[in-house]
Amino acid sequence: MPPDAPPLASHWLDASGGLGYHWRALRYRQRLWAPFLRQVGAWLADWQPPCRKLVLVGPSAGYALSAAFLDRFDHIIALEPDRLARALLRRRFAHAPIRFGAIDAFALPGGPAALAAHWPDAAILFCNIIGQRLDADTAPPWRQAQHAALAGHHWASWHDVFSAPQPPRHLPTGAHEADSTALARWLWAGIGCEVVDHGTLGWQAEAAYALWHLAPAQWQLIEWVRHRPDR
Repeated sequence: MPPDAPPLASHWLDASGGLGYHWRALRYRQRLWAPFLRQVGAWLADWQPPCRKLVLVGPSAGYALSAAFLDRFDHIIALEPDRLARALLRRRFAHAPIRFGAIDAFALPGGPAALAAHWPDAAILFCNIIGQRLDADTAPPWRQAQHAALAGHHWASWHDVFSAPQPPRHLPTGAHEADSTALARWLWAGIGCEVVDHGTLGWQAEAAYALWHLAPAQWQLIEWVRHRPDR
């Protein structure tokens, strides 16, 4: 039997969300966030797992999700620690078949294995959470556990790779498994700002990238990956 994970703690303020994030969504979602949200919508429209059940890991209030995407599934389980986000998600998608689970997917060693054991027939979507819950030290062992436990699942993720107060000069193209420090130096060459590395570069062999203008002085470089069991 796979190791189980501890229950997901329920609270208002989460490192990857909380009241500050909801305030930003209220203020910037229709303006600064709009290009990035369109990109996420295109990624999700192109992701077509043959599953009727979906697990959302860290969806917050679903600001990057749409009713059209959620309508493709008969059962939706959301793993979200932010109590306000759960209420907002339920309100925004009142007709979607959403229920809330209580597994901490990021616990080691049992988080990914618990996802696989509890929902063996579900597609799993990590909603910009991997780069928030993990760092350069914790990302490698969790990634290894995730890839092993979910090898038989359809899953996808968009997640932070770098954060900076200014946008980079370029966007990466294709997969990047090289030194993330060297890549960050190339992307922000000559700009002279601090860049935070979230430890998630090259999560899968194939990746796409987008910029998220999260706040007037905050930019996130986002990586999109997806996995099919036959690959």
